[in-house]
Amino acid sequence: MAALRRMFHLPSLMMGMCRPFPDSLAGSCLADRCLWDRLHAQPRLGTVPTFDWFFGYEEVQGLLLPLLQEARAASPLRVLDVGCGTSSLCTGLYTKSPHPVDVLGVDFSPVAVAYMNSLLECGQGQTPLCPGHPSSSLHFMHADAQNLGSVASSGSFQLLLDKGTWDAVARGGLPRAYQLLSECLRVLNPQGTLIQFSDEDPDVRLPCLEQGSRGWAVTVQELGPFRGITYFAYLIQGCH
Repeated sequence: MAALRRMFHLPSLMMGMCRPFPDSLAGSCLADRCLWDRLHAQPRLGTVPTFDWFFGYEEVQGLLLPLLQEARAASPLRVLDVGCGTSSLCTGLYTKSPHPVDVLGVDFSPVAVAYMNSLLECGQGQTPLCPGHPSSSLHFMHADAQNLGSVASSGSFQLLLDKGTWDAVARGGLPRAYQLLSECLRVLNPQGTLIQFSDEDPDVRLPCLEQGSRGWAVTVQELGPFRGITYFAYLIQGCH
């Protein structure tokens, strides 16, 4: 969460945004949908259509692509990004993965979902998104990651991505974060992988994940530093 707090205090890090949020939002609850609706409605500068907390697809493709390679038995590989916002994770996987992927981004902010769907429809003055593999597809859906019943049945996805979503949901209380984790594991294939990207220290995050992921293997990899901040990839995988 340190990186999120720093972003609220340091407008220069809010890449792609026309103007920063007021400093008063530094104390706001990051689990509040209205806050994210306001953020995603902000105009963007330049030609970058997406906005990433922490980092974007380019920084983690070296971690993601080997996982896609290993899971090629499922074709296309089903990927779910929970709390996708307007991040480049979904679009990066769709346009740059050499392996066939069926990517779904879900977010509880209708503003974020509408914006990402407009990119698919060649809106925002952008050129069409071209898949990295002819069998790949990309979709966005308005849904609460704590209740994915309308999104998928159990075991539907081979790869789940959570970039800062646990961090934000936990600001509304750890029970909500555990509900998020439970739903992610429910829709994750038993041989699949859930990755949580965060700047939270492993001494804090690992005990929570181990408690909420009994029967799954939990490991951590260090990422970065990116713009001077060290991040972590928490991998939750089936024990097989």
